[in-house]
Amino acid sequence: MIVAVYTTYATKRGHALIDRDLYMQADWFDDPARMTTAGFPKEHAFATKPALALAQAKRALAAGIRPQWATGDEVYGRSRELREFLEGAGIGYVFAVPANHQLTTSGSGRMRADQAAPGRAGQVEPPLVWSGRKGPSLLQLGLDRHRPPAPMAAHPPLHHRPGEIAYFYAYAPEGHPCPLTDLVKIAGMRWKVEDDFQDSKSTVSLDQTQVRRYRAGKRHVTMAALALLAVLAAMDKTGHRAPILPDDPDQDPPADCGAIALTVPEAQRLFHLLTTRIRDLPPSTMRARIARHLNWSDWRRRHQARARWHHYRTDSPSMNDIASGRDLRLEY
Repeated sequence: MIVAVYTTYATKRGHALIDRDLYMQADWFDDPARMTTAGFPKEHAFATKPALALAQAKRALAAGIRPQWATGDEVYGRSRELREFLEGAGIGYVFAVPANHQLTTSGSGRMRADQAAPGRAGQVEPPLVWSGRKGPSLLQLGLDRHRPPAPMAAHPPLHHRPGEIAYFYAYAPEGHPCPLTDLVKIAGMRWKVEDDFQDSKSTVSLDQTQVRRYRAGKRHVTMAALALLAVLAAMDKTGHRAPILPDDPDQDPPADCGAIALTVPEAQRLFHLLTTRIRDLPPSTMRARIARHLNWSDWRRRHQARARWHHYRTDSPSMNDIASGRDLRLEY
C-alpha cells in the first residue's frame, strides 16, 4: 500500500492536488536492500508526515504560491514547526488538534485542548448554521481571542459523529481581518483534499496505478491530469451563476433550479468525448455525437441541481434553530 502526504490548493473557483511525497515507515530504513529494490536514492532519509508537509509548504512558497490560509487534520495541527513556519510567512491557519493536545494558554499555563477551548468565560459563540457538502447542520464554536494561535472548539464538529467535539488551532496574521465565519470556512476547506482523492480515483485512476518504484511514483501523471480537469471546471465556474437553494423547509421547488457548474468528473467525460470517442468519425456523425453528449451533460447537471435543492430543503434546520443563531450558508 502506498502512503503519501498531499497538498491541495483550493480557491472559490476550484481545487486540485499540487504536491505529494511518499511516506515510508521507519522500519523500511532498517532494510537498505529493500530500499534499493524500491528505487529510493541513497540520500533518502526518514521524514514524518508533518515534516513532509512542511517541505511541501516551503516548495509552494518558493514556486510563488502564497495562500492566505492553510488547514489540515490533527496530524499536522500538532506540529509546532509547521505552525511556526506559516506564522513566519504571514499565512493564517486553522489546524485540527486532538482533545488531549497540550497547549499554552493566554496565562502561559499548560492544559489540554478540551480543557482550554470551551472554558473561556463568555467566549462561546451563538450557534451557526453550516451548509456544507452533506447539508446544513448546527455548529457551535468556542474561541479564545486572547493570543495567537487561538484554541477553537466546534460542536457538533465538521464531519464527526454527533456528540463529539473537534478542536482547532486558529491563527490570523496581525492586521488581518478574521471574522468567525472565515475560521469556519477554513476549517471546512481541509476536506477539499478528500474531494481531490475521490475525483482522482474516479477520473484519472489514482487507485488503479501499478507504481512499484520510487521514481515511477514521483513521476506519475495522475496529478497533472487531475489539475488539467480542475482548471477546465474552474474556467466554467467563473461565469456560472450562484446555486439556487431553499430559504425555508416548507418552500415549494422553483420551476427551474438551474444547472450545477461543470465538475471534474463531467470535465473528464467531455474531454474523453472530444479527444477519443469522436476520433476518425465522419463529420456529420461527429457533430451528431457531440450534440447528443452535450445535451446529456446539460440534462444531468440540471437534474443534479434539482436534487441538491431538495436535499437542502429536507435537511434544513428548523426556523427556530436558525433564529437562535446565524445562517451562514457556507459552501465548501
